[in-house]
Amino acid sequence: MSIYLLCKHTTYVSKKLNVSQGLKPTYTSLSPCIQRTTTFKRISNSFLIVKGTNKPSRNVTMTASNSLLALDFDGVLCDSCGESSLSAWKASEKLWPQIFAGTSEDRKSSLLNDMRVVRPVVETGYENMLLLRALIEERNTPAELLAGWSTFHPQLMEEWGLDRADMVNKFGEVRDRWIADDFEGWLAPNEFYPGVLDSTRVAMESSSCEVYIVTTKQARFTSALMAGMAGLPFEDDRIHSTTVSAAPKTHILSMLQENVGNGRELHFVEDKLSTLQKVIQDSSLDAWNLYLVDWGYNTTEEREWAQANSRIQLIGIDEFSKIV
Repeated sequence: MSIYLLCKHTTYVSKKLNVSQGLKPTYTSLSPCIQRTTTFKRISNSFLIVKGTNKPSRNVTMTASNSLLALDFDGVLCDSCGESSLSAWKASEKLWPQIFAGTSEDRKSSLLNDMRVVRPVVETGYENMLLLRALIEERNTPAELLAGWSTFHPQLMEEWGLDRADMVNKFGEVRDRWIADDFEGWLAPNEFYPGVLDSTRVAMESSSCEVYIVTTKQARFTSALMAGMAGLPFEDDRIHSTTVSAAPKTHILSMLQENVGNGRELHFVEDKLSTLQKVIQDSSLDAWNLYLVDWGYNTTEEREWAQANSRIQLIGIDEFSKIV
């Protein structure tokens, strides 16, 4: 048994996953970002990995001498769609029992598969709860949610009388309870991308590279996954979460550039195109090399947009390894 101090006030106990308990079912309905050429691989008898194998359409030239590497978490390091959807279901059952109670297992399974389809629109975890309710009430199809989430999101928050900070807390409390009651069960639906994890480990061990995680996931959950499942603990000051503050990632990149980026090559790796578009719009961040991964939560149209933009490089897992 190993004990990891994951953040200032939280300690989780991690046990080695038993194969019969830790293996996850494969999904029968995958989102466009997973439906591309996909390899399923077993890692250390603990869990299954989903690895996208698409290649960018142009050559990528990257150097890593004296570099700063800022990584998104969900969709870059970890496929957390299974866990976040299940956590959202648990939280939704608690918040809206009259809607979710009594749902058949077949119906639940179908809705969770739909959550993979709409995952590219999610910026912060609690949004999974809104998406689930919209789907279970058949207000919108998955395709409609993909196309119009920026409009539907604030509309649903207002219509249902919801507060962002309260929703963040409700979603986080359910995860905390799941972790406290069944840490292995909480870990199991998560999947790490093996090539990315290996390259990140190399970067962290390098004296010429500073590695940070910049994420919308609450830091304590990111820490738990990196230490308890990936076996790659991050210090608290290396994980920057925007969940509570709702500050854009551009603010964090600016802070990193000012505080630790002097004289370094700056690399920011994301799976969400809209985040990279915000970086492009901020001229003070022009020094950052920007990468959209082809294995994360994005769509074909978004990848095509990135390929046509001179500021963004579309990369696969092999290209990612060259950054470090």
